[in-house]
Amino acid sequence: MEQNYLIHQLYVRQQFEECTSLIDRILTNTNGSSEYALYVKALIQRQRGNIQESLKLIQQATALNPHNVANLKQVGRSLSLLGKNRAAVEVYDEALRLAADDWELWFNKGQCASQTTDYDRALECLHKANQIQPHDTTYMQIGAVHAERGELEQALSTYLEALEHSPENPEILTTLGLTFLRLGDNQRAFDHLGSSMLHDPKNARTILAAGSIIQDHQDMDVALVKYRVAAAASPNCPQLWNNIGMCFFGKQRYIAAIACLKRALYLDPFEWLVAYNLGLLHLSTGQAASAFHYFSTAINLKPEFAHSYMYLGVALTRLEDYDNAAAAYRKAVSLEPAEPLFHLNYAIMLYNQGDAESARQSFMQFRQLAAGMSEDAKAADAEMTDQQHALAQLLGLPQGLDG
Repeated sequence: MEQNYLIHQLYVRQQFEECTSLIDRILTNTNGSSEYALYVKALIQRQRGNIQESLKLIQQATALNPHNVANLKQVGRSLSLLGKNRAAVEVYDEALRLAADDWELWFNKGQCASQTTDYDRALECLHKANQIQPHDTTYMQIGAVHAERGELEQALSTYLEALEHSPENPEILTTLGLTFLRLGDNQRAFDHLGSSMLHDPKNARTILAAGSIIQDHQDMDVALVKYRVAAAASPNCPQLWNNIGMCFFGKQRYIAAIACLKRALYLDPFEWLVAYNLGLLHLSTGQAASAFHYFSTAINLKPEFAHSYMYLGVALTRLEDYDNAAAAYRKAVSLEPAEPLFHLNYAIMLYNQGDAESARQSFMQFRQLAAGMSEDAKAADAEMTDQQHALAQLLGLPQGLDG
């Protein structure tokens, strides 16, 4: 018992080297039959990233005492970290036969089920965990499962319930803000994000979300002030540098924008949105070849995003590759046929290539779709209005969207 106490003291003080040396001596003297020594050594190995070695050690401890629920929890945890979630669920089921009212076992089992996309089972386990003993982490996981299924209203309801239990939890407040943001309620999103920053003013995730709302309202300078705080806390966050880059883009500081977006792409080469934004930036600065490169990258990473194809068509048109530009426009229209701008840009390209009849057909499709736009949406895109008036005149059609 005294040796176990010493092991525990060294472990909680994070004196891992001394702790491991003591454990090795104990295991040598006991022929590897000290359950607690094996248990703690397994935890140390896991913290060092040696998950497979940790699993082996905790399995040895479990063999010495198969009915110790703490051992079984750690076996399940190691299996989950190795991506063996179904095997982990079997271990948790075995542990639940010994301790059916252990909320943590139900929570861990729910997490593993969500990793295997068995969402119904995951929700069942997580709700059972909350019935036994409510925890913020359980509420957050339930909300995450609903969000993963696209059930944002259910996720929102879960986070609001969590907030009743922990009204000053910045993580819950931030997640609520992000959920309201996804639902398009910017005001409530900003309110919750502001509350979160009162409790944790340097949380980069919260600052990033609040800054993006400010940025959407075209207040680039205020957004940059927010991002400066986040950059000090999380200098290697690709989403942060993406947003900073787009702030500079909005301020027409193109060199700074490119530098920030390229840093974001360096930090996360597989983030399609950064490549897409770089494409927009190079297109705006007249660098059609570079724009083509970045839009192609964005399409490879997220082939279902229709706007990438439209802007790829614009870049190809400027590169005088009209056949591929037309193919890009057709792909954009097939993915999102109700977007008026796709039909207008396609009509402009067709007219410039001398195909007035096809241009007229695309333009009439644009007019049908644009007639359903709100007046605010029409007023917000003055360039689209100017282009459609100019093309209507060239095609000999009456002005206005009802023509």
